[in-house]
Amino acid sequence: MRRRTLAKGMLAAAALGLSLASAQAAEPLKIGAVGPKTGPLAGGAAVTFWPNVKLWAHDVNARGGINVGGEMRPVEIIEYDDQTNPGETIKAVQRLATQDGADFILAPYGTGFNIAAAPLFDRFGYPMVTHTAITDQTEELAAKFPDMFFTLGGAQGLVGSVVDILNELRDAGRIGNKVAMVNVADAFGIEMAEVARPLLKEAGYELVYDSSYPLGTQDLSPIVKGAKAAGPDAFLAWSYPPDTFGLTEQAMIEDLPVKVYYTAVGTAFPAFGAKFGKAAEGVLGAGGVHADGERFKEYAARHEAVTGAKPDYWASAMVYSSFQILEQAIEAVGSTDRAAVAKYIHENEFDTVIGKIRFDENNSNPAYWTVGQWQGGVFKGVRSTGREGAVPVRLKEGWK
Repeated sequence: MRRRTLAKGMLAAAALGLSLASAQAAEPLKIGAVGPKTGPLAGGAAVTFWPNVKLWAHDVNARGGINVGGEMRPVEIIEYDDQTNPGETIKAVQRLATQDGADFILAPYGTGFNIAAAPLFDRFGYPMVTHTAITDQTEELAAKFPDMFFTLGGAQGLVGSVVDILNELRDAGRIGNKVAMVNVADAFGIEMAEVARPLLKEAGYELVYDSSYPLGTQDLSPIVKGAKAAGPDAFLAWSYPPDTFGLTEQAMIEDLPVKVYYTAVGTAFPAFGAKFGKAAEGVLGAGGVHADGERFKEYAARHEAVTGAKPDYWASAMVYSSFQILEQAIEAVGSTDRAAVAKYIHENEFDTVIGKIRFDENNSNPAYWTVGQWQGGVFKGVRSTGREGAVPVRLKEGWK
C-alpha cells in the first residue's frame, strides 16, 4: 500500500515571510517512509513510527520546509506498508529508490527490518539513521554499511542495565536468586536472550525457566503458567508490543508472584498504563525518557496536538530525533547530495528532542535510555547510559 502526503501547515509559511504561492512553487523533497500498517508489528508502529512521520512533516512544512541551499522546500511523504514482512520492506525501499525518486528514505521500523533493508540503503547511497533497531552488531554493520547509524542502543546496554537492577535489589536483600526468562523468536528477542543468558549466569542467577515463542503468538498462557510453576523471583520478557500486553494480561490472571516484572517493547506505550491501570505500577520495561523534563513534555504536547495521540515514553522521541538529525544535516550541507549529508552526520553533533546526539566510531549514539518503570501513572526512565533524569527503582508490589 502506498500513500503520498504533503503535510498540512503550509499557511504557517506566511508567518515566516514566505507566501503560500512561493512555498507551493518550491519542488518538494520526496521522503520515503516504510513500516508496518498491517501484521503483528502494526500496533507498535501505529504508536511509535507513523505518528512521528506525520508530526515531523507537519513541523517542517509549518516552518515553510527544509532550507536547501537557500530554498525552502516542503517535504512530501511517500508511505509504504511493509506488512510486518522483511521482504516487503526490501521491495518498498527498492521502489522508493528506483521508481519514486525519493530524495531520502527514513529508516524502517524494527530491528530485523532495518538489517534487512541496510544493503539497499547502502547500494543507493541513502544515509540510514535507525531509530527502532537494537543490536550489538553495530560495529560489524557499520563496517559493512558505513552510513548506517544507531540511536537506540544495543543488547548489552539494555540487558546489562536489567541485570544491574537485579543485582542492586538482590544485594539489598529485597529479591532472591531465581529468574524466569522468555523471548519472542525474532531478531530482537533472540539477540536479547542470547546476551542475557551469560550475563545472568555470570552474576550468579539461577535461570529456572527459559522459553521462546513465535512472533504473533496469540495464546501466551502456557508461557506464564510455566514461568509461575518454576517459582521465580524475577520475570524477564524480551517481547514486542502484542506479546508485551498479552504476557502482562496473563501475569495478572495468574497473579504471578514476582517482585521484578519486566517486559520489553511496548511497556512504554501510554496504552499499557491505560489498559492495566494500578496493575502497571512497578512494571519495568525497555527504554524510558526523562518524563519530567521540559523538552520531552513540550514534544509530547505537540505530538498529541498534531496527531491526536500521546507518544510512547521511549522510542517515539528517538524516532522524531532521527528525523531531526536528517533535517539538520540536509540544511547544513545545503543540498540533497546524500554522500555529503551522510558525511555531515558522521562528523557533527545534533540538537534533538531527546537531547544532544553525536555518533561514535561505530556509528552509535553512546547515550541512551535502557530501562524505565511505571511509577504514578507515568513510565519514567530508571537507567541510561548517560542521560539525565533517572529515578530510583521500585519493587513490583502485586497486581491489584
